[in-house]
Amino acid sequence: MSASAELLATLVGFDTTSRESNLQLIGFVRDYLARFDVPCELVYNDERSKANLFATVGPSDRPGIVLSGHTDVVPADGQPWTVPPFELTRRDGKLYGRGTADMKGYIACVLALVPALVEAPLSKPVHIALSYDEEVGCLGVRSLLKVLERRPVKPLLCIIGEPTGLKPVLGHKGKLAMRCDVHGHACHSAYAPQGVNAIECAAELIGELGRIGQGLKAPEHHDRRFDPPFSTVQAGVISGGKALNIVPADCRFDFEVRALPSQDPGEVAERLKAYAEQQMLPRMRAVSAQSDIRFSELSAYPGLATDAKSQAAQLIAAFCGREDFGTVAFGTEGGLFDAVGIPTVVCGPGSMDQGHKPDEFVSLAQLDACDAMLQRMLASLRG
Repeated sequence: MSASAELLATLVGFDTTSRESNLQLIGFVRDYLARFDVPCELVYNDERSKANLFATVGPSDRPGIVLSGHTDVVPADGQPWTVPPFELTRRDGKLYGRGTADMKGYIACVLALVPALVEAPLSKPVHIALSYDEEVGCLGVRSLLKVLERRPVKPLLCIIGEPTGLKPVLGHKGKLAMRCDVHGHACHSAYAPQGVNAIECAAELIGELGRIGQGLKAPEHHDRRFDPPFSTVQAGVISGGKALNIVPADCRFDFEVRALPSQDPGEVAERLKAYAEQQMLPRMRAVSAQSDIRFSELSAYPGLATDAKSQAAQLIAAFCGREDFGTVAFGTEGGLFDAVGIPTVVCGPGSMDQGHKPDEFVSLAQLDACDAMLQRMLASLRG
């Protein structure tokens, strides 16, 4: 196998499901880089159970290129895998294992490039950035970006290697995930009017959320670069009630907004809060003064909309050998890099059609193509 495939076998062997630590993988990468005298910086979480990694090859006093990837993967529990999820399996030109597509395949290609980076007289630096907890809300990279934001020299470009089939992607939607806790008043169901049914109140809020979502579908809000071409909302989790003959006092539901880069997902939450405060709480508190509706943020990340005429877009087009820029429906850490002044694109091997699924895979051809893209990048950076 190629150096990228061999490194991928090692990376897949680390169970870095978001609920687990990523320190074994980070330790492997740190030791691997040390073999080539490449120092790295670790930025830990508060519990020091997880870490981001940042390393630089080449001159650090000028703008360069960040190669960024997340180390965590989604769970394999309960999925009908036919191969061991945390062991690389090669079959019919494909490499199977959790994270092969999303996105350890890209990380493996980046690490395989390190020997050539070290040997080359680079005119600009190449930075390697690895983060944790992307799959649960792009959490880990934020502490890394706080460190990078304080540095005097900003990179020219960040390439986030999420699986795009190596098509350069300049845009994706932003996301806001919220929780709504409804507190009503319990009573015997035979006297239902004396209670405040939290489930029914939650249902009314979800109905209003749906009406807000319908408004976002209006043609004047569309951006045809995206599929679907409008911002979306949905309630995905709900729980409440103790027994059928008790009016429920509590109900909780979680909802998300996936917004076009030009729209603020917080506006949807604010509209729902206003409906709750103006339309619902007065009615609920007329029956029980202790009734309440509380909203809390679970996670959020901004959208990405890199200008197709920007230097970042032209660089990735040159590295990929194609200018058919696209967008993706899923979110990435790209909007967070962009927000601190680091122009960002998304481009990596594999397809999200395989990501998060049983028997996840990346093809050997895609790994080879990613190696070739990175070699073209290297050629452009030679002094």
